Amino acid sequence: MTRFGLLFLLAAAVAGALSSPVKDEQEVLFPGAPGNKKWDWNDCGTDSHLIHIKSIQITPDPPARGEDLTITVEGVADGPVEDGAYADVTVKAGPIRILHKEFDLCEEARNANTTIQCPVEEGTHKVTQTVSLPKEIPPAQFTVNIRGYTDDDEDLVCMDLLMDFRVRPGSFIPW
Repeated sequence: MTRFGLLFLLAAAVAGALSSPVKDEQEVLFPGAPGNKKWDWNDCGTDSHLIHIKSIQITPDPPARGEDLTITVEGVADGPVEDGAYADVTVKAGPIRILHKEFDLCEEARNANTTIQCPVEEGTHKVTQTVSLPKEIPPAQFTVNIRGYTDDDEDLVCMDLLMDFRVRPGSFIPW
């Protein structure tokens, strides 16, 4: 769970292709999300998943280019998370896949010096992480799909994130 705050930032940190959003995909991943929402998340896990995300809060809301972003993620682990847990992460700008990478969750938590380290015990956990968002984030809508697995390849977590850095009419891009 420690990595999820950091994974959320992948969408903001990735510079790459610009594209229009695919409305159908947004409606599937984030049902009922207003069209002008700047970010959203969805716990797509089932009962078979070990971790269930209960809430994600960000400051500032909405996130802004060139500013610090503080993310607080609260979730419940139905069992321990051991070394070897990993996440497959896909980041898209609109329909264009710009990143697909596997992350070792425990190693990432150690490298980020997070408050929760592996092994993560069963129970409710809250992680807060602050990072600086680059000013150069392209004006695009990013979707981040996170599929996590235990060291035994069992379902760990399933989460989708949406961050929209597109410029609205009348807005100003501070580059």
